[in-house]
Amino acid sequence: METNILLENGTNELEILEFKLGGDSYGINVAKIKEIITYQPVTPVPNAHPSIEGIFMPRDRMITAINLKNCLQRGDQDASGLFIITNFNKLDIAFHVDAVIGIHRVSWTEIIKPDATVNTVESGVSTGIVKFDSRLVIILDFEKIVTDISPETGLKVTDIDDLGERHRSDLPILMAEDSALLNKLISDSLKKAGYVNLIDCVNGKQAWDFISKHAEIGDLREKVALVITDIEMPEMDGHRLTKLIKSNDKTKFLPVIIFSSLVNDEMRKKGESLGADGQLSKPEIGNLVVKIDELLHLKSEE
Repeated sequence: METNILLENGTNELEILEFKLGGDSYGINVAKIKEIITYQPVTPVPNAHPSIEGIFMPRDRMITAINLKNCLQRGDQDASGLFIITNFNKLDIAFHVDAVIGIHRVSWTEIIKPDATVNTVESGVSTGIVKFDSRLVIILDFEKIVTDISPETGLKVTDIDDLGERHRSDLPILMAEDSALLNKLISDSLKKAGYVNLIDCVNGKQAWDFISKHAEIGDLREKVALVITDIEMPEMDGHRLTKLIKSNDKTKFLPVIIFSSLVNDEMRKKGESLGADGQLSKPEIGNLVVKIDELLHLKSEE
């Protein structure tokens, strides 16, 4: 599935595929989608999670099919509809939906962060809400859905233990991550790895406001040593943040690591063109620490 959005850099836009489950509208970032195919029979997996319909093999690759209606407690899915085949966190997964409505191009500034009535850290499955005409479309947190079903696919925090004894560092690291749960997991992991001076930002705009303010004051080098950013965030995404940092003479010295479930071959090219110093997929928390070590060590020798 090819879209023009992948050819553009740092526009703070994304494409949302709207689909139906029952009578409700939901959305997924097109950047996660590999293809959409007609539903085909699957082979059940013994003792699998109730939301896993089974496995199937289109074109000689095995894919797990997930029943989204079950995940969202919307009843049972019948043997019809479509599979949206996705790739994120280095996993190929098919999500069973009733119908696809179409693709909408929107700015991250148009996406509303769900409040506590829609989304909580523990149980929420929505990353944002966007309005198209008169209807609200809930953008689902597919990473959380998959991690809830199969926790071993999530952030591999045990990788930190494999790094062994670590020295403490007070170098300030700014982190842009809109998920409160992931923010805490990443922060706890970095602190365990010795990076204890963390600045938390809930999106790219908050991060850029902090960076640009200290760039104007003239103390940015003391306030931020390195930036870690997610890609998908309301108001300003990580690619836009990277572009702003790397295209500004006062801020371009900052190392930027993109840490996102969306890091695949296509997105890696995009990040490289924007000047990202490192790009890692979300489960790779151990490799994230190794990359931070590398960039801050190089920075200290400049």
